[in-house]
Amino acid sequence: MKGKASDPETREKAAISVQDVRRTYHVGEPVHALDGISLELPQQSYTAVMGPSGSGKSTLMNLVGCLDTPTEGTVIVDGQDVASLSDRERTRLRGQKIGFIFQTFNLMPRLTALENVALPMVAQGISRDERNEHSQTLLKRVGLGNRVDHHPNELSGGQRQRVAIARALANDPALVLADEPTGNLDTETGEQIMELFADLHRAGNTILMVTHERRIAEHADRIIHLLDGTIEREERVNSPRRATTGGED
Repeated sequence: MKGKASDPETREKAAISVQDVRRTYHVGEPVHALDGISLELPQQSYTAVMGPSGSGKSTLMNLVGCLDTPTEGTVIVDGQDVASLSDRERTRLRGQKIGFIFQTFNLMPRLTALENVALPMVAQGISRDERNEHSQTLLKRVGLGNRVDHHPNELSGGQRQRVAIARALANDPALVLADEPTGNLDTETGEQIMELFADLHRAGNTILMVTHERRIAEHADRIIHLLDGTIEREERVNSPRRATTGGED
């Protein structure tokens, strides 16, 4: 199953629209990482993507995150055709509209939690005072108001992921992309992080999350299963895993 193309009105209302997308890499023989998939992510939706290694999860995330462009087909993010944008325009779109959260946190080790969160705002020309004030607010939001001056090596894995979430929200993105956000965390800490994701969703963020864990995927409203670059199936989730609030760990 490659996914059904939507009508123009639906695409216009979607946060993300992927239409008949193919992505082929040439490493000796051609590798079809994505093979003609179509899907919509409505505004304020919460979607998980699952699939075995090589199914196309990372490729889809890179396309939606404006880090790559399709070989064929159309990827529309926030109403803009990604392939039609210049490198500079894609960078601007990423900085203003998309927040990234990674399995390995990707924090700068020499910067404090506050400085890590403030970093994305530098490129947007926000003043130092505004950056610091907003960063403090975000760190309080994720339960780290008393850790602003700590460096990553002084924080637990769960705390580092909270800093990464705060950093992803620095420019108030409408879209949050999370790549295995609990992959390096123990089960209890992972559930606390998913509580924060629930808060983000309730606050109006559109979330696309890649995970290999069923229990994590069930926090979303919809799960898309990829296999060999195509959509194998989709399912709606009605799970008791929906959480409320998170605290410090």
